[in-house]
Amino acid sequence: MNSLLLRIRPFLQTLRYALAFVWQSSPSLAVGSIAVRVVQGLLPLAVLYLTKLLIDAVTEGLKVPSQEASLTPIATILAGLAGAAVISAMLTVGASLISRIHAQVVTDHMHALLQAKSVEVDLEYYENARYQDTLHRAQQEAPYRPTAILNALLQCFQDGISLLAMAGILWWLHWAVIPVLALTAIPYFFVRLQQANRLFAWERERTPLERKAWYVNMLLTQATAAKEVRLFDLGPRLQKWFREARTVLRQERIALERRWALAGLAAQIVGVIGVFGVYSFVAVRTFHGLLTVGDLVMFFQAIQRASGFLEGLGWSVSNLYESNLFLTTLNEFLAIRSKLPQAVRPRPFPASLGQGITFEQVSFQYPHEERVAVRDFTFTIKPGEHVAFVGANGAGKTTLVKLLCRLYDPTSGRITIDGTDLRDYAIGDVRGAVSGIFQDFVKFQFSAKDNIALGVNASEVALPVVAQAAKQAGVHEAIERLPKGYESLLGKLFDGGHELSIGEWQKVALARAILRNSQVLILDEPTSAMDAKAEAELFERFHELAQGRTAILISHRLSTVKMADRIFVIDRGQIVEQGTHDDLMGRQGLYASLFLTQAQHYQ
Repeated sequence: MNSLLLRIRPFLQTLRYALAFVWQSSPSLAVGSIAVRVVQGLLPLAVLYLTKLLIDAVTEGLKVPSQEASLTPIATILAGLAGAAVISAMLTVGASLISRIHAQVVTDHMHALLQAKSVEVDLEYYENARYQDTLHRAQQEAPYRPTAILNALLQCFQDGISLLAMAGILWWLHWAVIPVLALTAIPYFFVRLQQANRLFAWERERTPLERKAWYVNMLLTQATAAKEVRLFDLGPRLQKWFREARTVLRQERIALERRWALAGLAAQIVGVIGVFGVYSFVAVRTFHGLLTVGDLVMFFQAIQRASGFLEGLGWSVSNLYESNLFLTTLNEFLAIRSKLPQAVRPRPFPASLGQGITFEQVSFQYPHEERVAVRDFTFTIKPGEHVAFVGANGAGKTTLVKLLCRLYDPTSGRITIDGTDLRDYAIGDVRGAVSGIFQDFVKFQFSAKDNIALGVNASEVALPVVAQAAKQAGVHEAIERLPKGYESLLGKLFDGGHELSIGEWQKVALARAILRNSQVLILDEPTSAMDAKAEAELFERFHELAQGRTAILISHRLSTVKMADRIFVIDRGQIVEQGTHDDLMGRQGLYASLFLTQAQHYQ
């Protein structure tokens, strides 16, 4: 009994979630679907009864001399059957149309939920393999699972209505027929439930391997790694890895399918025995004159249909139970909550910085990593000051930017703006006050205008405003040379797109950052793909456009930071030196050593 409850309880929970999910997507379509399915469910009852009347009318007509027989009753019944057939055809088309429309609405609703949660979660989750597994499972189910839920719910409802109608007819025959047919259908239902449970467990266990196969396939088929795949002849090796992963997944799934096929066959044999037992009961009663020929045909069809409806109901219910895989994964994904605490009563963010930005003994360690990325950072950046953070790759430069943007919170210490802890401001206000580009900036495959206009949160940005930002970033002339100017599509992902050089892409990203007009401007390795002349031009322009704003420059190329008001030298997660370029060169410390080493390459 406890085992049965353990199986039924998740199903009832799944059914409740599925009903709420479908209803929220479109109440009007849900009502329309239910109405059509009710009529479809009751229609077989009318057809069976009209069939019985037709056979009885024909049988009685055979007993009357032909010259006295009337075809009127038979014609009337035939007209009724024809009308029922027409109504059935109309309902089938209508139900199919509503189902297809509703499936699209449900799918779009589900995508909206996934996208909203994906944007909401912290950056930390995207650097977590378990989160990636959860997201992958949710995305893999997205193309078909909502439609499966909708179809299973509607079919379950229709089969339930029809089954009740058949049960009414069979109760007229004998009440014991109903439990006999129900008992013979139970084994198949439990086989399907067991199949759903095993499939759910197997898919969760094999998500990492499935995701690996998906990743290798992406490397083989998308532009991300196209150059390396060809240069290093990686195709055969990557294909081998993909085949190996898919072979394991395929063989395990086939083994499961074989076991389920054998178990399903045994369960269906039990059902066949039950159905033919009831057939025998009806035949014997007809033979003894207790039923008419019309009754015989009606009950035979009722038994056959009841058996089919029971099997269909079991299939629909088990499909809903199987959809627990999707709903559990979806709920698991939607249950993710930000680890960055929101201020209950956020402080108003200053319209302009008065005291500046202060790091007070800030340390940070990435989750699931032993290495401390930032240790005891203590410094203040004054309003309007231009500072640079330099050091080798992996020293902790970019981490401090993530902390300032509140993509993470410090492990210890605190960051303040005008004396107020970042955690006491609304997260949106903190991020809205910061603008910039990262070394791994996104090349949005949109028009040049849209690429730059994404810098501000507005539905429409005037072209002159966009063009002004492009001029400040030094990319206006490059965009104007494109066939459609600012309406030209950038990138090669879509037809008619135009590829830019890496330096031009970076200038587009810089224009996007400039357009945001934030109080703090951050440039994280912004010139890594530019030549020396372009680099010099950009930094002259940078100092001009950053006037009146606080600017933070992250770089490992020391020639780019000489103009900064102050330079912080980071080594192994700690600030080891700070001062102007001349001060640091005079100290002959780490900065001077790195600067002279890099300068040798330009002599």
